[in-house]
Amino acid sequence: MLDDSCRNSEELVSEAFYSSKISSMSSDTTISHCTSFSRLSFEFPTSSPEQKAAMKPHRSSDSSFQAIRLKTQLSFRDFSLVRQIGSGDIGRVYLCRLRATAEEGRLYAMKVVDSEVLALKKKTQRAETERKILRQLDHPFLPTLYAEFEASNFSCVVMEYCSGGDLHSLRHKQPQKRFSVSSARFYAAEVLVALEYLHMLGIIYRDLKPENVLVRSDGHIMLTDFDLSLCSDAIPAVEYPAFSPDPTSSPKAGQGSGSLTPFSCLSNRLFRSKRIQSLAANRLFVAEPISARSCSFVGTHEYVAPEVASGGSHGNAVDWWAFGIFIYEMIYGNTPFAGATNEATLRNIAKKPLAFPNDAHCGASEMHARDLISGLLNKDPNRRLGSKRGAADVKTHPFFKGLNFALIRSVTPPSVAGIRPQKGGVIRHGTTPFNFVYVKCNKC
Repeated sequence: MLDDSCRNSEELVSEAFYSSKISSMSSDTTISHCTSFSRLSFEFPTSSPEQKAAMKPHRSSDSSFQAIRLKTQLSFRDFSLVRQIGSGDIGRVYLCRLRATAEEGRLYAMKVVDSEVLALKKKTQRAETERKILRQLDHPFLPTLYAEFEASNFSCVVMEYCSGGDLHSLRHKQPQKRFSVSSARFYAAEVLVALEYLHMLGIIYRDLKPENVLVRSDGHIMLTDFDLSLCSDAIPAVEYPAFSPDPTSSPKAGQGSGSLTPFSCLSNRLFRSKRIQSLAANRLFVAEPISARSCSFVGTHEYVAPEVASGGSHGNAVDWWAFGIFIYEMIYGNTPFAGATNEATLRNIAKKPLAFPNDAHCGASEMHARDLISGLLNKDPNRRLGSKRGAADVKTHPFFKGLNFALIRSVTPPSVAGIRPQKGGVIRHGTTPFNFVYVKCNKC
């Protein structure tokens, strides 16, 4: 019976791969190779399952992760495929179950890549890049690599299954096929935190779009698909903008072109010394791969940056451009530079000025959103918001005012059409409902 079930799963994979060909808009001759992460020492050594769990504290208590860890020498036969739930440029994703355990029936997502097909298309390096990145990730808004193994000519990776679908499909279920500004702000904040983590590792994502932002069962997001990512180096640093030992002489937030609105996950009330309060408030963590460069033409047409559309080299700034397009689409239901053809879209990206819908009423929150989008969609990558200090600059924008990024995972996600609440209507980690009300503080 087990052999028959395994055979059915293998036939499901084979039929899917050979029934159609997967197309790609990226250049086969300009694949970017991953470089060393030696500056940050994020490479994982060979270790026991217990040591691996300790390296991924965000998933160490996850029952799905625990069930995988209890199995030794995992193979394709330990899973039964349910159905195909997605496909990409280098593989297909299947919903699957883990067999013959106390947790039998628990659902996972398995990405299956045909190594022979990839070799013919000269895209083997892209699959290797994705696996390398997945092995390093340990973040609430990024996928955890539960297992990886080979099955015949297929390479398989097992990850968390996100039952909420993706933000592209979810947007089409909303009134007027767009999210409210408050909901868009929540999703943008979580994507921003995920991008910050990737850039800290020296990883430029290069494929941000709603289709690649999945929604977990608890309503929080997870970025996926890293085969187009560029691996580089990032040098973490702590900056002290507008710092003065005397807090009474420090410039107020928002004054002067070089000042930054300070942010911290620690309340100043925890520190009795005003000098320590000033140090904590002004300390700024920056880790951005500003030296990374590539000439590859990769990404989705409506989301590529002007420097890519023009055929030039690009770096970390392409992620911040895509982040601006992402927010625009979430709020307005379309992308700002889409044309009748791919060629027209690329021309618009390179030359057409940014424009917003002429709505009769535009509230303060939407005005902040438009200002943020304008900064992110600066056609000059050197002047683009985020290009120098990454998320550290983007987080201080008024659009995110009052939002504690360090505790965003504890916020109850917005209630949007198309997402069914968990059993009992309770969000697992949610303790604070999400809204757009600005949090007042003594300095504001």
